[in-house]
Amino acid sequence: MKAVVYNGPRDVSVKDVPDAKIEKPTDVLVRITTTNICGSDLHMYEGRTSFEQGRILGHENLGEVVEVGSGVDRVKVGDYVSLPFNIGCGFCENCEKGLTGFCLTTNPGSAGAAYGFAEMGDYSGGQAELLRVPYADFNCLVLPDDAVERENDYVMLTDIFPTGWHATELAGLQAGESIAIYGAGPVGLMAAHAAMIKGASEIFVVDNQPDRLALAEKMGAKPIHAVEDNAVEQILNLTDGRGTDRGCECVGYQCCDQHGHEDNSLTMNNLVASTRATGGIGTVGVFVPQDPGAESELAKQGKMAFDFGSFWFKGQFIRTGQANVKAYNRKLARLIHAGRAKPSQIISHSLKLDEAPDAYRHFDNRDDGWTKVILKPSA
Repeated sequence: MKAVVYNGPRDVSVKDVPDAKIEKPTDVLVRITTTNICGSDLHMYEGRTSFEQGRILGHENLGEVVEVGSGVDRVKVGDYVSLPFNIGCGFCENCEKGLTGFCLTTNPGSAGAAYGFAEMGDYSGGQAELLRVPYADFNCLVLPDDAVERENDYVMLTDIFPTGWHATELAGLQAGESIAIYGAGPVGLMAAHAAMIKGASEIFVVDNQPDRLALAEKMGAKPIHAVEDNAVEQILNLTDGRGTDRGCECVGYQCCDQHGHEDNSLTMNNLVASTRATGGIGTVGVFVPQDPGAESELAKQGKMAFDFGSFWFKGQFIRTGQANVKAYNRKLARLIHAGRAKPSQIISHSLKLDEAPDAYRHFDNRDDGWTKVILKPSA
């Protein structure tokens, strides 16, 4: 099969590799019809993680089941399935609580597994023609009869739509409240989409990329350009000095200041400053325990200079962590099916699998107009 293989920093290629196959009775084999490039993939693409050379990338995957293991009861050949990026077993303590992003079975010695991701097990990614899905009865979301028609929407259930929704959940957003979302990448835009569906009164989206801010505005949010003016000051001015009720961090540890220098504390400290006293902050941007490629000694150790004094004095709360996709994907699928949600509106490019290396380069460069890339392995 063809697959997108990581060769080293900023070097991926499409290669012929051995076909994925069923390895356990509880597996299914999926013919991938749509797979996305995620902002999280760029951490590995840039060589900022321990991701091994020769591995297949891709954790946002959708396709048709072509083979089922002997122990699979619910999923059938011919089903179209959306696959959560977290791989859960369904029976460990965390999975039983719905915390499938922190499964205790699928990545022994750690909590949480994913397709084609650093430090999250040895599972191959889905930027390929075929993908093995473990614990398939638990992990596959079987899609309704409009799966092909709305495929570009349903593929967003694999990660970014639930992750954006999760950001607003972590922040505690309620209808009628205001929210500031730092980051207008795919996850930040999906957090804005989620906030609109939930009935937020005001939605501010902060970024330094004009094309992404324009898309946020088109979606109904108020864009805040983080380079032209001080983002915190703008938000305070627009909320009569009060700040927003909620805030979301959708950038992660590679956030940059107005001069383009990395500062992993920037968005977190700005959120403390622009969120009202007793407000809530949800953090879904990726932060890592170690970052040897960072500019500062603190950041290399996965630490930051956090304004804990202001955070404590304002009585705020922060909740963090990757989304437990299965906690949200079924309900969000119903919103898509009913026409109430359209996450595909952020897609900028739909490409063949062979075009992945160029797509990674453009997406990593933040080239104008490259917002969200989906790949079609069967095209």
